[in-house]
Amino acid sequence: MQLQIRSIRPGEGKALCWSFAYFFCLLAGYYVLRPLRDEMGVAGGVRNLQWLFTATFLVMLAAVPIYGALVARLPRRRLIPVVYHFFAANLALFWLLLTFEVEKLIVARVFFVWISVFVLFAVSVFWSFMADLFTSEQGKRLFAFIAAGGTAGSLAGPALTIGLAELLGPANLLIVAALFLEIAVLCVWRLEFAASGFESGISEKNPKQEALGGNWLAGIVLLLRSPYLAGIALWVSLLSVAATFLYFQQASIVAAASDDPAVRTRMFASVDLAVGTLTLIVQCFATGKLIARFGIGAALAFLPFVFAAGFAVLAAAPMLAVVIGFQALQRSASFAISNPAREVLFTVVEREEKYKAKNVIDVVAVRGADAVGGWLFAALHSLGMELRSISLVAIPLTAVWLVLALALGRAQERRAAPPHAL
Repeated sequence: MQLQIRSIRPGEGKALCWSFAYFFCLLAGYYVLRPLRDEMGVAGGVRNLQWLFTATFLVMLAAVPIYGALVARLPRRRLIPVVYHFFAANLALFWLLLTFEVEKLIVARVFFVWISVFVLFAVSVFWSFMADLFTSEQGKRLFAFIAAGGTAGSLAGPALTIGLAELLGPANLLIVAALFLEIAVLCVWRLEFAASGFESGISEKNPKQEALGGNWLAGIVLLLRSPYLAGIALWVSLLSVAATFLYFQQASIVAAASDDPAVRTRMFASVDLAVGTLTLIVQCFATGKLIARFGIGAALAFLPFVFAAGFAVLAAAPMLAVVIGFQALQRSASFAISNPAREVLFTVVEREEKYKAKNVIDVVAVRGADAVGGWLFAALHSLGMELRSISLVAIPLTAVWLVLALALGRAQERRAAPPHAL
């Protein structure tokens, strides 16, 4: 952790600590719920997963214009709490439905879709805020430390799920997650207070607190006009397709390994715990040094490299231990290295692009690619292809993804360079 502490400069401490705490609460709440989501996905039928992914994408399409309207009308200090209060209220409603066992199968499927929407919106709003507060130079130094807050939360969440699932029951875990969301709102308020001096002092930026204005379609228009943003959208889309292939393979192998919901829930929680532990170690001691040494492009390219190697091994041995190890490794690489690097990409775009276009990328592009990946996996499976062959099909996608990552890194460096250096 000493490396990260040395990278903090005078005046950045308060904003950095509240950012860390904010992300911790956000992901702790999500990871309390994630094993329950994965179990509900299996319980709803592995063969129905592509339908759930498609439903998630359609809900995203409906939700993005609503969010765009809120961004246009609400100042930042009101927008972010409104989003999290809304999701906390949703959790209270799901708690009632699950507690009184209302249409359990339908609620399980709806909850799977809801949490897939929730996590992308919640995290997208968080990183939009971070990109609004910190410069590109600060992001390279500090985003790994901030991301470590989320990683610590991703450790606390599964640990709570493992410890409390039997004691409280799965439904009551929703209340635990809602409490984390409300604490995250408190962190947002404190961060706004800390940032009021931070933005006018240390940061080169001074983001306005007023609403951004514009219309609900502005994010899509901004994305279509910018090759740079379109490249980021393609990068996250290829990530989603590859991750969906792996998720479906995991679901198939886990479903074949056990038919006990409690065993499967604990298995998913154990994977989350292992991922969080490895990620936190890398973020604290290696991420900042790796990005400084090799650059944003290499950090972005590391994840497709991991996927290419993982699919090759999975093609050779489609076993439970392999798929769990692959899942743990790729998620650790994503959270520890590639995700902080990806968020630095947004520090060099206009403020409206950070909130509107970024949300379209993080939400619509990701879940649209999830749906495409789900149907593509189902189509390949219906043609008689086994898990080994499907893994081989995914490898060429990772090669395209890797080349794109290097190109995005070069583009970010050009945008971040001072005008006299160009």
